[in-house]
Amino acid sequence: MYPNLSYLLHDLIGTDPDNWTSIFQTFGLFMALAFLSAAVNLYSELRRKEKQGLMSPVQKTIKIGEPASVIELIWNGFLGFLFGFKLLYIYQNFPEFKADAPGVILSSKGSMIGGIVMAIIFFAIKYWEKNKDKLDTPKEKLVNFFPSDQTGDITIVAAITGLTGAKVFALMETPAQFFADPIGQLFSGSGLAIYGGLIGGAIGVIAYLLFKKISVPHFADAVAPGLILSYGVGRMGCQMSGDGDWGIPVKGPYPKIESLNYDYDFSQAPSWMSWLPDWFYAYDYPHNVNQDGGAARAMVDGCEWEYCARLDVPVFSTPIWEIMASFAIFGILWAIRKRITIPGMLFCVYLVFNGIERYWIEAWRVNDHYDWLPFEWTQAELIAVMLMVLGVGLGFYLWMKGKGNSSEVAKE
Repeated sequence: MYPNLSYLLHDLIGTDPDNWTSIFQTFGLFMALAFLSAAVNLYSELRRKEKQGLMSPVQKTIKIGEPASVIELIWNGFLGFLFGFKLLYIYQNFPEFKADAPGVILSSKGSMIGGIVMAIIFFAIKYWEKNKDKLDTPKEKLVNFFPSDQTGDITIVAAITGLTGAKVFALMETPAQFFADPIGQLFSGSGLAIYGGLIGGAIGVIAYLLFKKISVPHFADAVAPGLILSYGVGRMGCQMSGDGDWGIPVKGPYPKIESLNYDYDFSQAPSWMSWLPDWFYAYDYPHNVNQDGGAARAMVDGCEWEYCARLDVPVFSTPIWEIMASFAIFGILWAIRKRITIPGMLFCVYLVFNGIERYWIEAWRVNDHYDWLPFEWTQAELIAVMLMVLGVGLGFYLWMKGKGNSSEVAKE
């Protein structure tokens, strides 16, 4: 496992794991790649729909040649202050930052000198940028804003509301830990629920789309392939960092995995798994970022670094299974996206596939069950079923609506 970038570089080029690259967390890097992959895919699909005339631009009047406003200068100076306030402190106290980057960033610690200097620089840049094109008489211009032009803003909205939703849902899963340390849990870098992120991001993005008068059904179809693609990329981060999203302990009948050196009761593998490599269905996640395990037999031999634990017993490698399932679903959605003509229908297909995939994987994963539910489902299983029902129900409604519109056109 590679809890941070330094461990990956150690394996690739033999560098010391205890260096400055350790501040780059593997899961965080893959989360950024997940958002990037979704944004690139979304932009591509929005452009395609715009060329087909399915999504129209919104005309706005902008002023050209205006000098920088007081609000713009103050806001830019404030951003510069925050940047310099933290950056200089991090430079001066790098060991502390390397040990707990989220804690330093979210704390009140900083450098006033760095903040003031960067505030002046940011203030000056904005002033120069706006005033170099200043006109004696500012002009008004009518500009077309296409939905694809707002991909960056949409991605930022999805990231902020998605991470907020993920944190809220994670805290709902562990209320005892939250009430024991609410501030620490709220600002902790750990604990993110995938479905919380999906729901929170959906609420934020839909609100943004309605405000910007962008077609929600067409946008939903455009974003559907990218959502499942980014999910798969995110699961790559889970697998590579060993963040705890693995499966339940492996029990017989499976073969004894010699490479793990465990005194564990394995028997002969079932025929449908016999051709697969051991790590595909049973893995002990050495150097996992959670530092789970740590029994005498479950320490990485010869490890003297920060992350030396491995699991006491091997578990199912569920992140690998989800990566493959996500990419397969992405391929299906990508293949049929041009054949489905009813707006919103492709997104309904995504909801059904997403629900099926997650409900299936939950049977193999470690999760708390809701005992008060009649079926003792996990939170993810409950939401997965709701997504499947929503996908089927909404899809049927859109199909009937589309069928009705076709009949009216035929009569005319």
